[in-house]
Amino acid sequence: MFPKPHAALTPNTFAFESLPLVAPTGFREYDARWLFPKDLNLMGVQALGLGLGTLVHELGVRPDIVTGHDFRAYSASIKLALIAGMQAAGLRVKDIGLCLSPMAYFGQFALDCPCVAMVTASHNDNGWTGVKMGAERPMTFGPAEMGRLKEIVLAGAFQYRDGGSYRFVPDFAATYLDDLVSRARPLTRKLKVVAACGNGTAGAFAPQLLERLGCEVVPLDVEADATFPRYNPNPEDMAMLHAIADTVKATGADVGLGFDGDGDRCGVVDEQGHEIFADKVGVMLARDLSLQHPKARFVVDVKSTGLFASDPELQARGVETDYWKTGHSYIKRRVNELNALAGFEKSGHFFFNAPVGRGYDDGLLTAIAVIEMLDRNPGKSLSQLYAALPTTFGSPTMSPHCADEEKYGVVERVTTRFREMHERGETLGGAAITGLVTVNGVRVSTEDGTWGLVRASSNKPELVVVVESPVSRARLEEMFRAVDGVLRENPQVGAYNQTI
Repeated sequence: MFPKPHAALTPNTFAFESLPLVAPTGFREYDARWLFPKDLNLMGVQALGLGLGTLVHELGVRPDIVTGHDFRAYSASIKLALIAGMQAAGLRVKDIGLCLSPMAYFGQFALDCPCVAMVTASHNDNGWTGVKMGAERPMTFGPAEMGRLKEIVLAGAFQYRDGGSYRFVPDFAATYLDDLVSRARPLTRKLKVVAACGNGTAGAFAPQLLERLGCEVVPLDVEADATFPRYNPNPEDMAMLHAIADTVKATGADVGLGFDGDGDRCGVVDEQGHEIFADKVGVMLARDLSLQHPKARFVVDVKSTGLFASDPELQARGVETDYWKTGHSYIKRRVNELNALAGFEKSGHFFFNAPVGRGYDDGLLTAIAVIEMLDRNPGKSLSQLYAALPTTFGSPTMSPHCADEEKYGVVERVTTRFREMHERGETLGGAAITGLVTVNGVRVSTEDGTWGLVRASSNKPELVVVVESPVSRARLEEMFRAVDGVLRENPQVGAYNQTI
């Protein structure tokens, strides 16, 4: 029998090479993330594969699974260890090689596999690894499945089965790109596009797609370099957005598009070099798509702008918007449950349902949607489309450090504090509190429409803070100081990665 995993082992020891290491904190709400090899060794990855195969059979799902890996120095070895465990648990594995996460999701459809296991740490720093998993296309695991997987793996409760197999699928990237091109409409407008990939996986695929669509492509950091020498491939990272903006201005491009490490997100910069936060891009796309699909329904996460509910154009078209929990798995599932046309996350995860897409998040499909929006508005630049939105002042996603073992308790205390302030009629940043949304952390709103959000990150040891005001930049900053003041009542909260 395969050994029961250990929560901690010392590297460069016989035990480290003889026993599986799986830190319990790696099991997140909807995927898995570890520092490799500090918190996970290759035998631990085998244990994860055994646990995943055990869970798939427990769920009664046909045991066909597609797998692939992102571009990091260790991702291929992680994947092969995962495959060994999955085969031992009776899964029939189809390996598509180096790929984007949405390419693996597409493989569930194109290769008729109910299940997926994508080896990726997404935009996390070099040294992280992880797996995005699912057994009900197009959805990925949520807390229930991740909780059960954690139980199986940490207890070593593996069920071995015969029938496991392995097949490598050659040239699958061509099949994926052909499908995307077939879903795009022919462009009538010549567009120059900066394609920024942060030296991550998207560099192998995104520029090629944009060229096939008829765009003039300006490549930026598309060369493979798993050390991510300039910045993490993260379109929420201001360093990446600023690099895109500089290149857009220097080349006279119509738009800059930035793809994250595994290609399921896309950031947008306009032709003037202004970074447009993803939730505002979502409002622009909602306007565009609701013209093609009247009375469309959209799902957005609680970090997103209030414009989805208040924008006069969306209201006039009878658009319905559902604010839901942050996280690609949550939004993906909600889009499916409500049969919404699309789902938008402030992080840049966009989910296009039929007839636009298949319901999963794909940064390359998001790029197509942005390009088609520009093509349908030949007389307008991206900055003009953005300027047509009602003005609000929003922060980037800001993340103060907070240990995984502490962050949920901190959010619970902050929620209680805001609730008590509301009940006592206290003000926050000089304005009366009008309501709290607690579906995912706490989103506290005041009488002038300004709001602030505090939630626990689902995949890193940190909190998430977002603030928006329809009033002024000064009011935005005032709200941030007020929210941060409540946060600082908790000594477990550390420094921010970025602030306004």
